[in-house]
Amino acid sequence: MFKKATISDDQKSMPLMQHLVELRSRLIKSVIIFVIAIGITNVCYNYILDFVTHPLCSANIDHCKLILLSPLDGLAVRIKITAYSALLLSFPFISYQLMKFIAPGLTKKERKYLYPIYIAIAVFFLLGAGIAYVTYSHALQWLTAVAGNNLYANYTADKYISLLLALMLIFGVTFEFPVVLVGLELLRVVTYVQLKNFRRYAMILITIAGGVLTPSSDPFSMFAMIIPLYIFYELAIIVGRIFVRSSPKVTDSLN
Repeated sequence: MFKKATISDDQKSMPLMQHLVELRSRLIKSVIIFVIAIGITNVCYNYILDFVTHPLCSANIDHCKLILLSPLDGLAVRIKITAYSALLLSFPFISYQLMKFIAPGLTKKERKYLYPIYIAIAVFFLLGAGIAYVTYSHALQWLTAVAGNNLYANYTADKYISLLLALMLIFGVTFEFPVVLVGLELLRVVTYVQLKNFRRYAMILITIAGGVLTPSSDPFSMFAMIIPLYIFYELAIIVGRIFVRSSPKVTDSLN
């Protein structure tokens, strides 16, 4: 007489204990991946150090040597470079474990966007970090020139590496801007029409953010952040328009 109610895969819920077991499994795998990455980066330390000091050598600042101020500075620098390099190396694998953990809690439609967003996050983060690395030598040249004549640039390893890592991290995180905008469009929190109407204010906010978030405060790094963010904003509008055209329900709601 009555039809038996069926439960779809999207409606199934995982018990709390099973969630905790799954979380523990993902954390253990992430720790193992990070430990392996530390071993790899420790073996390749000298190559990574050459990579890190390359912007200094390219800046033509009389020399490309970093100084240590105490006997323990060398060990501290090695730990810092090894740890950050291991984190960067293991980031795709760790984020994949996170993605697999949250995937069961999403609907089929949401899971469809999960892998493209995951790839986009990794690509844009690496793009931002790469741009920061490339512009770092120009930033050093400008910072040295603005100090004036008769000043000899002799950077400590800790300060030099900390600034480079800060630039790469901030650029990497900031370049997730288009992923966030497109994600909001897919979730229908904002529309491309709203982004288009907000364009003028967005340009002002992006300019302010470029000046505030750039730790080196040099014009090369600022423009290297601001110009791509302008482009990303316009691309988000284009992607939103394409999404609307390919989704009749969204088109009807806008009309």
